Amino acid sequence: MRSFLLAACIFGVVLIALTAFAKDKPTAPLQSSNLRFNVVKDDNNKPVRNASVILHLVTKSGGQAKGGFQLKTDNEGNTETEGIPYGKIRIQVLAPGMQTFGEDYQINKPDMEIKIRLKRPSDQMSIYDKPQGKPPAPPPATPPAEPKPN
Repeated sequence: MRSFLLAACIFGVVLIALTAFAKDKPTAPLQSSNLRFNVVKDDNNKPVRNASVILHLVTKSGGQAKGGFQLKTDNEGNTETEGIPYGKIRIQVLAPGMQTFGEDYQINKPDMEIKIRLKRPSDQMSIYDKPQGKPPAPPPATPPAEPKPN
């Protein structure tokens, strides 16, 4: 019985040692980028503070990968992150009183700076809105139809 326990212990130690020193195929290090964002208003070039910058990886089929994360801009409209893997990334920016921005970018450099220009929302049209300015002229009056002789 003692020899069986001794053999089992030696087998366990050898198995652990082989697992610890086993090497997988060498893999290339994953390249990543440091991204800096600058968010400004398109009409006056002023920074947009506290804007949400949302990052999602894009799949090879063009779809949005699950997950992602959100950054907030500072008072100068700047925010940054590091360790973003090379490839396509979808960037969305949301700020109160501004149009939502969304675009895909190709990340392919160790350091990238992305400037985003947010536009003010455009007016929406509705059939219920009253027209601005002068009201339309009434249609011209048509003379009454003359009766046809029999």
